[in-house]
Amino acid sequence: MLKRLLTASLILSVCLVQCNPSETAKSSDSKTVLLTGAAGFIGSNFLRYMFDKYPHYKFIVLDAMTYAGNMENIPDYIKNSERFEFVYDSVTNQEVVDVCMNKSDLVVHFAAESHVTRSLLNPRTFVDTDVMGTLTMLHSLVKHKNVQRFIHISTSEVYGTAETEPITEDHPLKPRSPYAAAKAGADRLVWSYCCTYNIPAVIIRPFNNYGPNQHLEKVIPRFITHAIKGLPLTVHGDGSAKRDWLHVSDTCEALDKVLHVDNFDAIKSQVINLGTGVSTSVHEIAQMIIKEFGLSENGLTHQEDRPGQVACHISSTDKAERLLGWKAKRNFKESLQGVIEWYKKNEGWWKRLEMMQWVPVQVDNNKVAKQ
Repeated sequence: MLKRLLTASLILSVCLVQCNPSETAKSSDSKTVLLTGAAGFIGSNFLRYMFDKYPHYKFIVLDAMTYAGNMENIPDYIKNSERFEFVYDSVTNQEVVDVCMNKSDLVVHFAAESHVTRSLLNPRTFVDTDVMGTLTMLHSLVKHKNVQRFIHISTSEVYGTAETEPITEDHPLKPRSPYAAAKAGADRLVWSYCCTYNIPAVIIRPFNNYGPNQHLEKVIPRFITHAIKGLPLTVHGDGSAKRDWLHVSDTCEALDKVLHVDNFDAIKSQVINLGTGVSTSVHEIAQMIIKEFGLSENGLTHQEDRPGQVACHISSTDKAERLLGWKAKRNFKESLQGVIEWYKKNEGWWKRLEMMQWVPVQVDNNKVAKQ
């Protein structure tokens, strides 16, 4: 059943009594998977995917439940299962992280502040969670040798604007926002621990994810929900910014490959991009949604471009195909229709988030705009 929200002291006391690894017998096909930040968008989708695919696995979710965390993202059949444990705390809490790590065989570290615009408003929070939280996780990983694989979820934003196309894993890291810089710092921290301590880690850099349960601060759900309400779609700048859009289900399948690839030594300490190799501009997406809803071409408005905007992202897919045998399956236009249907059917879920879709930031000429 869903564990009550535990404080650090209570978790520690439970661990001392029940969670000594030497006293915990596991069948050969049973593993405990620690997912940080899995009440969020990608993490919750991955939890559902893994929970359904691996009936002998147990799952621990460690989440601080910031604005992007939502317990409604986790289905009741998971929350009510004996295979699920929820720990309400931050990845910066070393004691709690140690307890969770000590109980786990596999770890996927999703937890991060993850919105470019919010990082302009409060960059310190991004450094605290993304950098210091990752440092806390790594410190614990070094101490707990029971963890077989540690997957760090980085981001394509660490590359900045593409200098070469497609972007390979060797592309220079030139982050253009406090968010991207914090993620780059965490990314390189993991790499440094791979070099220093030989930890069983892999760094994954997903390109722009989209799909069900994504917060309205992101462009695709914001466009869709505005179209549902008959409101204009607001594009930052001229809409020419291009992104490699990856459906979250493809991401889940790729991460599954990372956790279960037979020859882990071949991917240990590696950096691997997850993308489709195809880019679509923000303006093109707006036009697709306008057409899907039968809206007027006048239903498109423009405002100042976001500070730190990345102009172009297209992922190289070579390394993921070679090391994981993975390639994205889903076509963007076809998958977008499914995402639109999800938001149409789940108004109760996204209506509660409408107040948080815009962030006031300073733009050029000392103006403040909601972005």
